[in-house]
Amino acid sequence: MVPESSPKLSVIRKRADFLAANRGVRVARPGFVLLTRPNGSESMRYGITVTKKIGNAVVRNRMKRRFRELLWDALPLEGLAGHDHILIGREGGVERDFGKLREELSMALQRAAQGKGDPPRKPRKGKPGGKPFGRGR
Repeated sequence: MVPESSPKLSVIRKRADFLAANRGVRVARPGFVLLTRPNGSESMRYGITVTKKIGNAVVRNRMKRRFRELLWDALPLEGLAGHDHILIGREGGVERDFGKLREELSMALQRAAQGKGDPPRKPRKGKPGGKPFGRGR
């Protein structure tokens, strides 16, 4: 539970905000990838993404619960004010020790605060004709 005196955390729900965060600082760790980007306000926001590659719904939901607890614990103290924080689950994240994940998140937030992100990913190649991957909504 978040203490009353800590900054207000809100949840990112719009896909456009997740995509915008992808253009910010990226810090990869064994259990997750942290994306941070200024959001133009004073509040901290967070979002969690776990793809179907990770496992079935039970596994994905467990990972999201663990990430939510990590973020609620870490962001009020170590989060970047006025930034969006996105955690993307990685393959080994659900089995990792919770204390180890907490240390990794702390280190990732420190690197993001210093602006020391990992190099940007290479763009994915889409279908011929310019259509990106996905269902094309």
